[in-house]
Amino acid sequence: MTKQRPVYLIAEVAQAHDGSLGILHSYIDALAATGVDAVKFQTHVAAAESSAHEPFRVRFSYADATRYDYWERMGFTLPQWQGIKDHCTEAGVEFLSSCFSQAAVDMMEAIGMARYKVGSGEVTNFLLLEKIARTGKPILLSSGLSNYAELDAAVDFLRPFGNDLSILQCTTAYPTPPERVGLNVLAELRARYPGVRVGLSEHTALVATGIAAVALGAEVLEFHAVFDRRMFGPDAPSSLTIDEISRLVAGVRQVETMLANPVDKSDNSAYGELKGIFEKSLAVGRDLPAGHVLTFDDLEAKKPAGYGLAAADFRAVLGRKLRHPLSRYAFLTAADLEP
Repeated sequence: MTKQRPVYLIAEVAQAHDGSLGILHSYIDALAATGVDAVKFQTHVAAAESSAHEPFRVRFSYADATRYDYWERMGFTLPQWQGIKDHCTEAGVEFLSSCFSQAAVDMMEAIGMARYKVGSGEVTNFLLLEKIARTGKPILLSSGLSNYAELDAAVDFLRPFGNDLSILQCTTAYPTPPERVGLNVLAELRARYPGVRVGLSEHTALVATGIAAVALGAEVLEFHAVFDRRMFGPDAPSSLTIDEISRLVAGVRQVETMLANPVDKSDNSAYGELKGIFEKSLAVGRDLPAGHVLTFDDLEAKKPAGYGLAAADFRAVLGRKLRHPLSRYAFLTAADLEP
């Protein structure tokens, strides 16, 4: 087996900053310290992506009369986005942001974002897909709201552009219960879209989810981040805390090491000394007289190996007579047996 490519770990801040640049920059520093590869945000240009008709997904906000108002409050200017990206670079993590309009893509292109994450709700938005594909940059396509017919159509649409493509299994439920994660879909995606990198975008607020996905071959892992799940915001209950993310990163890297170092189970030569210590020799489990015919209940097995007949060969001594008496727990050797 060749060495596994490291799993690309994305911590999504999304709207956990609640429109505050100060809180946003605090997330960058905190997440960089966990060892994630990228810190992701969402670029919302309210007038370009939304309208007064958009309903709240969850009625969580006391500050915003409409969902449109919320997107306006979550938006940042181009210079602010440049500062956010620069901070990520300084902190040693890649800057990412999901775009929900062509105007948002233009902003991200202006600051030189390296790759694009497409949210689940945009899989059928071929206008946005083409806008992103024309950049020539890698695309991470989340599949939460899509069935296979819709996902097939999106992949077929994107392939001619030649972008490096990853597809992420995703369940659009906040939080997602374990029974709806769909880890089985990882293998299905890999079989259905050969040559495409496969991963998981998840909202379970469980460290175990990401560990399991990586063990099953996920090459990209995305999860929401929050300082505390009691914080304000629609994604807080489905997010991992900073400490949980640190544990997740450590666990993922450990799983990578395990996957990259296969064990040849046919070769146990490295255990020669230990086998001698832990494996056992035949002994007798009671005082036995000369001429006694050995039965199963007469036998015991004791460490170490090599001091009596091998415990694995016990059947060969059943029904054999002893040449001389043996005391309880004495090792049983070939010399103790009559021909």
